[in-house]
Amino acid sequence: MIYKHRNLADGKWKKMPFFEQMANIGSEVSRTISWKGKNKEYSNKAFDRTLELLDMTIDDSKNKGRLKELIRLREVLADYFVFDNDYKSNDDLWQKYFYSFNYAARLSC
Repeated sequence: MIYKHRNLADGKWKKMPFFEQMANIGSEVSRTISWKGKNKEYSNKAFDRTLELLDMTIDDSKNKGRLKELIRLREVLADYFVFDNDYKSNDDLWQKYFYSFNYAARLSC
């Protein structure tokens, strides 16, 4: 597999605390949202990076107890950005969801 985040895939990602991982995923979600109405290609690339980071988080053994939430998160993000938005999420919901991880990551520094 060819990673867009090669330096993170080489082991750096697994060294990050969970809140920092989620904050980074949130940054890519934010980029996906901000490009959504401006440039579909950039938005799609940001979403691909979102899924890549989320998959690395799912594969991280320290997050084993969070698998249900992480896999559901992946499902609902894909539903919102790619499919029919059956879960009725919106940009504001995603910004708020990931803001809390950003805040927690900052507190732990």
